[in-house]
Amino acid sequence: MPTLLITGANRGLGLELCKQFLQSEWKVIATCRNPESATRLSVLKDKYPKLLSIHTLEVSNGDHINELKTQLGETPIDILFNNAGVYAAESAEFGSSDAVVWLDAFKVNVISPMKMMEVFVENVANSDRKIMANMSSKMGSIAETSTDGSIAYRSTKSALNMVIARVALDLKEKGIITLALHPGWVRTDMGGANADFSTEESAISLIKIMNNASIKDTGKFFDIDGSIIPW
Repeated sequence: MPTLLITGANRGLGLELCKQFLQSEWKVIATCRNPESATRLSVLKDKYPKLLSIHTLEVSNGDHINELKTQLGETPIDILFNNAGVYAAESAEFGSSDAVVWLDAFKVNVISPMKMMEVFVENVANSDRKIMANMSSKMGSIAETSTDGSIAYRSTKSALNMVIARVALDLKEKGIITLALHPGWVRTDMGGANADFSTEESAISLIKIMNNASIKDTGKFFDIDGSIIPW
């Protein structure tokens, strides 16, 4: 049975990805900061008690990551999906940047995915699918910067893309497929009510990209339609 390990699974696109994988009879290891308040995730647990496990994980806390590794041991992980992220909108404009908020955003959006990939690399390497997927954003593309604002968020996603590109080279010999994925503009708490895609539409498209990915795709930056986004 294939296994997904996903961060930020309690709401939005993370929750929808859990639903989609559970419906396909995957084992899902869902993580979030406060499982006790993750009511929608608990509903899924009631529906899929044998497939879904829920774990406490604050992704910026290295001790939490190491504890999760201890809990999972050598469990093969077919897809590690680094989904958790923050927006840092209050520090996004030139002239009002806040170093503390910026650093917190970099911890969550850049350093935490790096640590998750480091800690669980052998779990992924020992699986059948061998995918490390990372939720990036087209807003992190320097080549496609055509709107203003959101400097902090854009910067973290650009930095994450560099991490992904480098890790992909380092792990290619292990057969691991490392991906940067843009989910589209999705109707979530972050994306807002006027966004283009529902969480279901985005999740289906992301899963299609991962299902079609091979080692030749490692290190690529995929748009929601499967096309390649320039760095």
